[in-house]
Amino acid sequence: MWVKILPSLKMGTLWFTSLWYLLFFLLTSEEACAESVIKSVQLIIHPRNEVERGTNVSLICHAEVSHSPGSLPIYEYNIYKDFKLLNTDQANSKDYQYSIPDARMADSGKYKCEVVIKEQKKESLVEDLTVKGLQTPVLTVDKLKLIEGNHVNFNCTAEGERGVLRFFIRDGSQELYTELTYSRRVDWQLNLPKGTVNIFCYYSITLRSTELSNVSNVIRLDIQELEINPNIEVIPSKNVTEGDLITFSCSVDTTYQRNSDPIITLSHGHIVLSSNMTKTDYKVYAKANESGEYECTSRLGSVSKVSAMNISVKELFSMPVLSIPPAKVFEGEHFSISCQINSLASERIRMDDIRYSILQDKTPVINGSLYNGTAGKASNGKYICVAEAKGIIKKSRMVLFEAEVLVSKPEISVYGPVIVNKPFWIHCHSYNGSLPIIYSLKRNNITLNKTEVSDLHENARFLAMISTPLDISSYMCEAENNGQVSRKMSERLRVTVIVPVGKPLLTIIPVPENIEEGSDVTLICNIAKGSPPINFSFYGGSGTEIYSTTVQSNSSSYVLSAVKRQQSGNYYCEANNQAQSLIKSDTVSVEVSLATWKKALIAVFCMLVVALLVLFIVRHYKAKRGKREMAAGLSIGGE
Repeated sequence: MWVKILPSLKMGTLWFTSLWYLLFFLLTSEEACAESVIKSVQLIIHPRNEVERGTNVSLICHAEVSHSPGSLPIYEYNIYKDFKLLNTDQANSKDYQYSIPDARMADSGKYKCEVVIKEQKKESLVEDLTVKGLQTPVLTVDKLKLIEGNHVNFNCTAEGERGVLRFFIRDGSQELYTELTYSRRVDWQLNLPKGTVNIFCYYSITLRSTELSNVSNVIRLDIQELEINPNIEVIPSKNVTEGDLITFSCSVDTTYQRNSDPIITLSHGHIVLSSNMTKTDYKVYAKANESGEYECTSRLGSVSKVSAMNISVKELFSMPVLSIPPAKVFEGEHFSISCQINSLASERIRMDDIRYSILQDKTPVINGSLYNGTAGKASNGKYICVAEAKGIIKKSRMVLFEAEVLVSKPEISVYGPVIVNKPFWIHCHSYNGSLPIIYSLKRNNITLNKTEVSDLHENARFLAMISTPLDISSYMCEAENNGQVSRKMSERLRVTVIVPVGKPLLTIIPVPENIEEGSDVTLICNIAKGSPPINFSFYGGSGTEIYSTTVQSNSSSYVLSAVKRQQSGNYYCEANNQAQSLIKSDTVSVEVSLATWKKALIAVFCMLVVALLVLFIVRHYKAKRGKREMAAGLSIGGE
């Protein structure tokens, strides 16, 4: 029987599944075909946009939507605060409510909502929510009575507050502590000085406004002073003389001890002289530069007390002074170094009690207050003098001594080319010698000019001019830096002198009057003076350059081969050298005549023409004459 029923059940299950898929297809097809249009979206803040702290606030997002009859669209609601997504949810209703229970100032902000149906989106306008008022914080401490140096723990709490809180803890107008936190409370520990303090706290929501909360409860704390003030004593007295033995003692008479003794130190300025004054005294021989305030400091835990005393130390004798007169000492000259003090404690020592020594580069040169020497490289160095009496040693300030160097023999030179009758610069320079150096330009031992140079790399410059090449050797320069004894003379000036070219002379061979066509003509350009190399240029009939050359002599030539009559004209030449004084010769006129054979040919031709003309005339005459004679014979025969 069961075997017959099982196939029937399988067929029924198959039929039911097919029916379910068909129904689901029809429903989804209907939903897919349904049309929805979001017309508007509005955000409503209830009860109002500005509320007091603790109010229950509702954000109601209302959507106006048109859709096909019978269809029910699914709404997606997005709530934004300060343009950041705060909450997202889905519903089948046109209204959606987002609740903010027990609102706080941190909930203030700009809100908007967004409705999404399938591919459609629409946003509401932005609405401002303002939550006013901050609650009063509560301040607590772990102890109300304490002794200077004890720590006290504080706690300031703003229960139920949200957001970023900045807590402030004060003692009257003095701020003791501040902290930024996301928590509703702040804990801190303080070590307060002696006396009475009135502690309170308050807070602000830093991300929203500068509004401050009410002040918390005020807690009064009385901090008892820790009696560990040190006593400082000095033996023999506060006023001593350099070299005296001073004994410092520091002690603390405590009636309150916390199972330990205070640590006592002795300091002078920023230097700790002793950190064990509890057990031993501090002894030191007085020095003049150690006058001033000495402090005893006792420290127990985080509490410290200070007592001070001014000590005045009188100099046993003043710091020695080293002097080297005169200010400038040249090599080879004698000099003296002296050492002396200006004052001493006459009730303690006499001037004879002071012993002197002079050192050069830390090496003693004499035991005494005076040193005589000769200036030179060996005497150059750093000098100090040392004075000593009754165990007190004092050093003078270091004095650097360097012997002045006599000027070396100067070198004389020129800058640029030297051209006759044109100005040029003469340079004088010494490679060694202490500055300043005075240079003099001399010509034939006569001083023409002087100048002072204060830079060892600088040359002395003098403007000069010569009229002949021989004049150049008459110049010398002199250098000095310590009067007449230091004067050094240079060698005579030896440089190449450029003589400008003289006026050139153009010579033509053969003479210009006897030049026939086809002959060779030689142009010769010659100058009477001028320093080589010389540049010669030749110019022909039409004024164009026909030849140019540079030679080491005072003349140059150019040959015109087989001249033609068209080359007749005015010829000239120019000469120039490094003096850049271009000079032109006089113009020479050249006339190229016909060749001799051409002249003979013309003469022969003319003679032939004349001969033919005579022959023609003679024959013409004879012909006329014959006709007359024939006519005459005929007339006679007729008679």
